[in-house]
Amino acid sequence: MPVVVVESPAKAKTINKYLGSDYTVLASYGHVRDLPAKDGSVDPDADFDMKWEVGTDSRKHVKAIADALKEDNNLILATDPDREGEAISWHLEEALRKRRAIKKDTPVSRVVFNAITKSAVTEAMQNPRQVDQPLVDAYLARRALDYLVGFNLSPVLWRKLPGARSAGRVQSVCLRLIVEREMEIEAFNPREYWSVKALLATPRGQEFEARLTVLGGEKLDKYSLENSTAAELAVQAITSRELTVARVEAKPASRNPSAPFMTSTLQQEASRKFGMGARQCMSTAQRLYEAGYITYMRTDGIDMAPEAVTATRDAIAARYGAEYVPDSPRIYKNKAKNAQEAHECIRPTDMMRTADDLKTVEADQRKLYDLIWKRTIACQMEGARLERTTVDIASNDRQVGLRATGQVVLFDGFLRVYEEGRDDVVDDDDKRLPQIAEGDRTDKRSVTPEQHFTQPPPRYTEATLVKKMEELGIGRPSTYASVITTIQDREYVRKDKNRLFPEDKGRIVTIFLLNFFRQYVGYEFTANLEEELDDVSAGERNYKNVLGRFWKDFSVAIAETSELRITQVLDVLDEALAPQLYPPREDGSDPRVCPKCGQGQLHLKTSRTGGFVGCGNYPECTYTRPIAGEGADGDERVLGEDGGDEIWLKAGRFGPYVQRGEPTPENKKPPRASLPRGWNKDEMTLEKALTLLSLPRQIGEHPEGGMISSNFGRFGPYVMHQLPDEAKPVYANVKDPNDVFEIGMNRAVELLAEKRANPGRRGGGSAAKPLKELGEHPESGGAVNVMDGRYGAYVKWEKVNATIPKDVAAADVTMEQAVQWIAEKSAKKKPAKRKTAAKAKAPAKKAAPKKASAKKAATKTAESE
Repeated sequence: MPVVVVESPAKAKTINKYLGSDYTVLASYGHVRDLPAKDGSVDPDADFDMKWEVGTDSRKHVKAIADALKEDNNLILATDPDREGEAISWHLEEALRKRRAIKKDTPVSRVVFNAITKSAVTEAMQNPRQVDQPLVDAYLARRALDYLVGFNLSPVLWRKLPGARSAGRVQSVCLRLIVEREMEIEAFNPREYWSVKALLATPRGQEFEARLTVLGGEKLDKYSLENSTAAELAVQAITSRELTVARVEAKPASRNPSAPFMTSTLQQEASRKFGMGARQCMSTAQRLYEAGYITYMRTDGIDMAPEAVTATRDAIAARYGAEYVPDSPRIYKNKAKNAQEAHECIRPTDMMRTADDLKTVEADQRKLYDLIWKRTIACQMEGARLERTTVDIASNDRQVGLRATGQVVLFDGFLRVYEEGRDDVVDDDDKRLPQIAEGDRTDKRSVTPEQHFTQPPPRYTEATLVKKMEELGIGRPSTYASVITTIQDREYVRKDKNRLFPEDKGRIVTIFLLNFFRQYVGYEFTANLEEELDDVSAGERNYKNVLGRFWKDFSVAIAETSELRITQVLDVLDEALAPQLYPPREDGSDPRVCPKCGQGQLHLKTSRTGGFVGCGNYPECTYTRPIAGEGADGDERVLGEDGGDEIWLKAGRFGPYVQRGEPTPENKKPPRASLPRGWNKDEMTLEKALTLLSLPRQIGEHPEGGMISSNFGRFGPYVMHQLPDEAKPVYANVKDPNDVFEIGMNRAVELLAEKRANPGRRGGGSAAKPLKELGEHPESGGAVNVMDGRYGAYVKWEKVNATIPKDVAAADVTMEQAVQWIAEKSAKKKPAKRKTAAKAKAPAKKAAPKKASAKKAATKTAESE
């Protein structure tokens, strides 16, 4: 019985179903080895030798595979069909050879399948090959580059920019896109312009809308009507003239469907249509792939297998009729540069299976499957046939001209199934016009001027950012999700209403890199390096030569920057950011003069939160504001005075807060209070601020002694009390923030009594109720539930509590996900116990390496760029 190794237990379960008892199918649980996070893991002086380490969690999985090989001396590596999957197979083979689990007579082969179906798996088993070394070399090059950039550049950031956490070969370029877009928006000056629309009627009384295009015999451009006066004159010119239809032109038009999905376009469309982040989209697609419903979801390819095209055309004919099937199949040109990325598109494995047939999967999986199914069906359907009509209306003296446009769908074609979403709203003339002929006189029902202002470029969504990175050739589809997630986890970027905003620390990091490492965050440089890596994967370039050329210049830049003092760095950044930090003031005064004390000069300063502008007269003057400029979101302001103290509203690391007075040498920490959740800083008043600053509120004396008080804490609003015989106070959470100011004695005593009776739970009461009951554990039994915890929702099974990833909503958690998280948490706990036991017997020197290796994670992630 050959031993077949795949990445995940879910995939192993599906494949085992097809292969049967003739094979032993095991999971590696992602990457089994990684570079230790310490100096020397990649050694440029030793021809870029890379020191790999088997992760603590991975050791038992490698051992399980090694034990299986003792019984069945035949190894088949069946990891994913991409560069990352090839690397995992290589790592496994190397790790097993080091353990001597692979003997001289052990056959080792590599199989790949684009879909987990019986036919695809069976065919793959009949066509084994060896591990593709050029693909592995491309992985090694990327991994080494990411290590060299991250491990050498990140410490420079830590020393020169307190609060900066990391830099990366691709993540820093991605961050630059977001920061530069924000700077464009801030520098944008809106321009006023006007348009005029008329509601007209045909001789038969049918109304339609037309816009003014000619005035005074001259064709208008966008800015011809600059103000309301010009617009009103235009309105008078229209109303004072009779209008007649001068020309009617109808032209046939057509629209063809979009290509089937590849990784980047799937991420874009899932973001547009469902608001799914790139990471959520990929994890959902991964589950669909492992269940055998779709083909592999990490691909640059847009071509379809011939049998899939035939199946799609058959499904179209069966469901919509023969008139929706083109005479010949549609062929989509693959834009991928090298063959290793040129897998099939992302499509359903069975075109007759719709989302309604997926009864057992979660809602997000059905939703994404439906999107993939519709896009695949549409890509092989007839195009839509349209008729576009343009009507020109003019006055007899030709001084005034208007135009109406519209379109009619003559045959819907692929539009019956699917239409691609748009990133930003555009004005589309798809209105249907009434029957109208040349020479018809039109009746003016109304003439309306409209004011407009030019708009700044929109902030990126995850969809438009992926699209931009793809256009520039930065990164690869398989890495987009991890890159976008990383810059949000680093708190360089925040997502608000699906738009990406740079945080101050993200802006500071970008300006630093642009001034001291400009080449390495250059769009063209990064894209060219990506092409070189593609050449490596195609076997056309030596990866160590690529690393050598990169390291030669990069190491010099690192050495030069390391010698700079922080003050030198800040002076350069202060100058580079001057247009944003110190824009001209309306009164013409010096923008660098402190607006608070009127004497000190403003300077850029750094902090753990990334950076701010502060007065040079500190500590006498404590004026600060965000680096986004005066009047920016979070700018401090005085709410009023109380008892001779100014009451301030400020922005801090953990959000807005109110403060009494300013720090002085005598009072370095004046009273302050954070705004509770749900309180809008724009609606803050002096009265509300004083209410917050009066906290903690004393509710009254407890019947058994001691004062009960209420306040806001790290975990929300609470009441607090300490009995004379208690070592520490008891805190009981309250749900409504207003209860902090309104809760009475009876309710407070009741909550505290419940908390004392159930000290293990926040909020008191009886046993916690699950947010969602998932059922019995499929392998070990016992209830698996989704619970609400102090740090957010988590999965509970017996004594195991597993954290739910940030991108997964509690309501969307599936049993399959829960079991995987429980297994991962259990695996982390067990080695810790063994290590403690071994430590008592073994010398300290031998225990140290175990401790270092425990830091490595074994789960598969996309390339950490």
